[in-house]
Amino acid sequence: MADTIVTNTPSRDDGSGGAGWAVAVIILLAVIVGGYFLLRNGIGARAAAPSDTNINVTVPNPTPAPQTP
Repeated sequence: MADTIVTNTPSRDDGSGGAGWAVAVIILLAVIVGGYFLLRNGIGARAAAPSDTNINVTVPNPTPAPQTP
């Protein structure tokens, strides 16, 4: 009886992955735009400091320039 050799070569994938890159860019833009709107509306923003701060500054009067005779 003769031996039969069957060779199956897998199909070649010539895809460039353009669809994957498009999905990645869309997701990245959604995260950036979503983060911008969350921070713009005050969600996740840092709480404001209390406004009862009182700053008093005393500036001394300058001394007059010496007089020449």
